[in-house]
Amino acid sequence: MSLHKITLVSLGYFDRKMLEQVAKAVQLQYGVEVSLREEHVDINKYFDAGRKQYNGNLLLRDIDQHYASDAHKTIGLLSVDLFIPILTYIFGQAYLNGRAGIASFYRLSNERYGLESDKELLTNRFSKEVIHELGHSYRLIHCLTHRCVMQSSTYVEDIDQKLPSLCHDCKKTLGLA
Repeated sequence: MSLHKITLVSLGYFDRKMLEQVAKAVQLQYGVEVSLREEHVDINKYFDAGRKQYNGNLLLRDIDQHYASDAHKTIGLLSVDLFIPILTYIFGQAYLNGRAGIASFYRLSNERYGLESDKELLTNRFSKEVIHELGHSYRLIHCLTHRCVMQSSTYVEDIDQKLPSLCHDCKKTLGLA
């Protein structure tokens, strides 16, 4: 299976070094060209005042319609609190075997949990989340293999337990093993 090129679209203000490290981790995992693109989009229309969060379903649909193409997998990178109606919050989401996904680092920072800032840990968590959502876009479902990046993550500690890589079976499914 030939994998599509990947475009990471930053929707907001990100540290350039962090974006480059995430792109490098993604390229290392999937072995395809990864490009970074910055967009300045008013995402206030996705804000749910009652929940004080942004609707991930609507954001994902918008990323798919306005930024994705059949030639690229596209992940919208955000720094806001995301939800979908059936969950309290999400770290990200993607269309299974689709063109687009989203990932947010809002709930990935130590400061959110009263801990000391750790930019390296934040970048590692964000990289894993982006790699995970891209896996869904490449048709991978949640994996039960211990430490595979495709394991489901309910809490940030779950992300910490994972490696930033696909297990052998997930790689095999994508033709990378």
